[in-house]
Order: sequence, then C-alpha cells, then structure tokens
Amino acid sequence: MTSSVDGVAVPPWLRRVVHRTPADPHRINPVLDRRAPTGTTTREAAVLVLFGGPVEADPLMSGGLPAGADVLLTQRASTMRQHSGQVAFPGGASDPGDEGPIATALREAQEETGLDPSGVRPLAVLEEIFIPPSGFDVTPVLAYWEKPSEVGVVDPAEAERVARVPVHTLIDPRNRFQVRHPAGYQGPAFAADGMLVWGFTAGILAALFAVSGWEQEWDRRDIRDLDTVLAELDNDLDDDHLTHGHGRPAAER
Repeated sequence: MTSSVDGVAVPPWLRRVVHRTPADPHRINPVLDRRAPTGTTTREAAVLVLFGGPVEADPLMSGGLPAGADVLLTQRASTMRQHSGQVAFPGGASDPGDEGPIATALREAQEETGLDPSGVRPLAVLEEIFIPPSGFDVTPVLAYWEKPSEVGVVDPAEAERVARVPVHTLIDPRNRFQVRHPAGYQGPAFAADGMLVWGFTAGILAALFAVSGWEQEWDRRDIRDLDTVLAELDNDLDDDHLTHGHGRPAAER
C-alpha cells in the first residue's frame, strides 16, 4: 500500500508511481511479499527512492517519462559485512531522533551521498519490506529531486560509488532479465552503467515500473546465474581499466 504525502504537488510523469500500489503482475518479484515472520525481532530502516529530472512530462513517451529522468543509486563498499558490493538506494537504520521514515531516509541519504535534503520533495511512503539477512523492516520513501545538489561518495568504507542512473536505461528491454542466486532466490534485475541491480533494490524498481506507464516489454524468460553475471561485470570493469588506464570518475567511485 502506498501512502501519499498530503498537499504535495507531484510531477505529472511520476503520478502513477506515487498514487498506485506497486505491483507484480507477472509474479516474478518475491520482494513485495516479504514480511517479518510472527515473533521476529526487527529493526526499523528506510531508503530514499529519489527520482530526478524535468517537472514536465514528455507527451511523446509512454507514461510521459522525460529524457532526463533518473534515479539515485549507490554501490556499497565491497568491505561491508552485509550486502557488500550491492547496488542500493541510499538509506539505513532509523535513529531514535528520527521523526519517521522520511526523516531517516533523508538523513541517511545526506550522510551517504552528500545531497542537500532541502532540495528533495518527499511524495509517498511505501509499505515496509522485511530483509531477512539483516533483520531490517525497510520503508521505501518515494521522492522527487526538485533542486538537485552535487552528490558523491562521502565515506568509502560504506559506499564505493554514487550514480544518477537514467530511468530510460533501466527500462530498456536489453538491460532487463532475472537472476538466480545460488541459495535459490530468483527475481528481477537490471544492468546499468556497469552495475548489476538485483534483490531488494531491483524488486522495488520493478514494482514501481509495473504501474508507471513507462515499462517496455522485456524477456522474463531470460534467467541468468547471479555469480556469472557479477563475474562478467568484474571482467568488463577490469578490461576498461586496462584499456583506458583509469577507474571510475571521482564522483562515482
């Protein structure tokens, strides 16, 4: 269930994402149904699902998605104890002083990426989703980047990359498939800008795209081994480093 923020103007191209409940019409997205088992002790957390781009919709594109639309993602440091190297929305655990999930998401995003929270317009709060490995109940907070600020890696011990990923790249059918984890998990994934988006983050994006009006038909039968895809990405990055003699731009490392 989506809870919209009262009295907030929503860019036309984001209205379906904000006002419709995230969906899994093809039943390939196990993330949406994750709830903590009865009696489980959980910790509260929130993530910021931050869309940027022009306010105006593009009348020539499905769902009005403008060419400059993007979403803010981070890649966790490979040295982290949990979810190392995974691509994620900025966010983290709630602090006692946080006044709800919106405050948590904005604070954590500022700490991780350096963004200015005053330029972010919260639009809606989604239902909590349980993350079994960490025991977090995570609340996704949908927002629009009204006044974008400079972002980058603040603490290399937490994140190795911060990127504004074009939404058009994510919805491109060539960049969409499913991945299968050795432990049995299977779900939607995206290849974008040298990164693999899977698990919780891909599940949220896929569920939002399903109701957005932007989505293009893609091959849901394309199921790839997770470890193989990650190895291929690592090889591509190594080849790029050898060819060009440098790594990622400083703002994305």
